[in-house]
Amino acid sequence: MAHLEAAMNHLDTDVLVVGSGPTGMLLAGDLATAGLRVTVVERRPHGISNMTRAFGVHARTLEQLDARGLADELIATGTPITELRLFRRLTLDLSRLRSRFPYLLITPQYEVERLLERRALSAGVDFRYGTELRGLSQDTDQVTAELTGPDGTPLTLRARYLVGTDGVRSAVRTALGLPFPGVSVIRSIVLADVRLAEKPEGLLTVNGTGDAFAFIAPFGDGWYRVMGWNRTRQVPDSEPVDLDEVREIARLALGTDYGMHDARWISRFHSDERQAPAYRVGRVFLAGDAAHVHSPAGGQGMNTGLQDAANLSWKLAAVLRGEAPDPEALLDSYQSERHPVGAAVLRSSGTIVRLAMAHGPVLRAVRALASRFLNTVRPASAKAMGMISGIGITYGRDARRVPDLNLREGRLYELLRAGEFVLIAPEGATPDLPASPTTPTRVVRATWTDPTRRSALLVRPDGYTFR
Repeated sequence: MAHLEAAMNHLDTDVLVVGSGPTGMLLAGDLATAGLRVTVVERRPHGISNMTRAFGVHARTLEQLDARGLADELIATGTPITELRLFRRLTLDLSRLRSRFPYLLITPQYEVERLLERRALSAGVDFRYGTELRGLSQDTDQVTAELTGPDGTPLTLRARYLVGTDGVRSAVRTALGLPFPGVSVIRSIVLADVRLAEKPEGLLTVNGTGDAFAFIAPFGDGWYRVMGWNRTRQVPDSEPVDLDEVREIARLALGTDYGMHDARWISRFHSDERQAPAYRVGRVFLAGDAAHVHSPAGGQGMNTGLQDAANLSWKLAAVLRGEAPDPEALLDSYQSERHPVGAAVLRSSGTIVRLAMAHGPVLRAVRALASRFLNTVRPASAKAMGMISGIGITYGRDARRVPDLNLREGRLYELLRAGEFVLIAPEGATPDLPASPTTPTRVVRATWTDPTRRSALLVRPDGYTFR
């Protein structure tokens, strides 16, 4: 014990987060709000980039942001979309989602980052930009990170735990020696933010012809995000892209370019499907694109990373505050719960993009049949919407999402803002807590509004419970 206390006294921070994207900032903000010392290092020399690929926030992510008091402010920055129309045949009615947020919110990633950065800073997170990870080592007590500072000087930071949220080219994953197996799914995808002379009929416009596909979504301020691909123009990411190429792809896939003009940003990239075999190696964790990367179809990338962070943050906080009966089992549950979700997102996003790229009569017939099936079989469409939105994600048979509940003390997700477990019980009841690696030592107590409810419900800080 004396050895452990001595090691802790020489630590620079409790948790070192490498990467300041949305995943890293949500995680850092959660940990700092829980009273822990958190340092975030980011190799970029300055803060938030205002031109990013992600543009959609799904219902489950909005619920997680609601549990942090950020959802309503974010919603004001974007445009809610209640229907997803794919391949001109398939319509998914998001208004049927059983959530306070039955829609997809179209808003640029930098708006999400702005709110998360503000929250993290107000909680005391130490951000160090222009700082790059060169290597790491760990023992039973701590992780030592070797860094290069803004002026190129070597820097060493020691932490109880380290989390890599540093993207697809993760230096943390490389330092751990973890493989990143997978394949390149699609090359030469173009992205652009443009203005349109003609407004599309629907809020969300997407179609694929086999030789091309395109997607257009509004930001709500006169700008539109365009994503497209042309089978006949497969070039490296370094190849320049201009507005004429974006217009051509839109005409091929959608029949019109809607009078695109005044592009403020254009980029070209490729899409991989990859997943690290382990999200935890000792005292080091991976989250977000450092752990998994997949096609942009379905808009699940940023959302999956944010939900990784929401799953991991309360577990790390419980361990670091000495509140976990079985710390190792609790930390291992991050891998057992989130790794299958990452694999499922790879499958669902891969299916969507392969259907969009369907070439030839057989594959296009399959796409038509799949669209007809989902349009007519309600349970199937509900399952698809649950996966894409995150509402349907569960962690095996034990941990299931709890929707926002009206309780005598207020809404459930308002009570979750304390970052603690919420125990809901009948009035006057004092139920025992279940024995498990996640049993809390302190809870927020709440009461059913329905006097006929006689059972108790224990809700985790990430909005999941045990059954």
